[in-house]
Amino acid sequence: MEIALSSERLLLKQMNITDAQDMFILNSDPEVIQYTGDVMFTSIDDALNLLKNYDQYTKYKMGRLSLFDKVTGEYIGWCGLKYLEDCGQVDIGYRLLKKHWGKGYATEAALVCLDYGFNTLNLEEIIGTAMLENPASINVFKKLGMKYDTDEPCGDKPGVIYKIKKSEWK
Repeated sequence: MEIALSSERLLLKQMNITDAQDMFILNSDPEVIQYTGDVMFTSIDDALNLLKNYDQYTKYKMGRLSLFDKVTGEYIGWCGLKYLEDCGQVDIGYRLLKKHWGKGYATEAALVCLDYGFNTLNLEEIIGTAMLENPASINVFKKLGMKYDTDEPCGDKPGVIYKIKKSEWK
């Protein structure tokens, strides 16, 4: 089953190796990854390795999805659900190229992903984690209707977890 979703302005598709150059650019920008806890990509091989070994789609029928502008086809970043094996929860996440920040794309894409999670996968709850020093990401959680749940480290920095239950979803 291929996951493909859309919103008013965006197409969301499963990541594949044709996205490697865009993923490399995204994950090699220090400003983009500063609040993620992830290590910056240093070569296209880093992106290829991630994409070749990504197993969320086949294992859980969910995953991070590449975002494209519906009109131009331009790569914007990614958004999607991820099953966290260590705690048995599903996380909503997003990462956009810097030139697309502040345009509402993260919220728009995340709304589609939450809808997929609750109405297609029949999930009961979805969480979001963010570093405390990342108010933009926390603001997206609030726009999605998520509520603060607890403090939790994010990477090696202080962080928060927000949650939304299926019963709270519109």
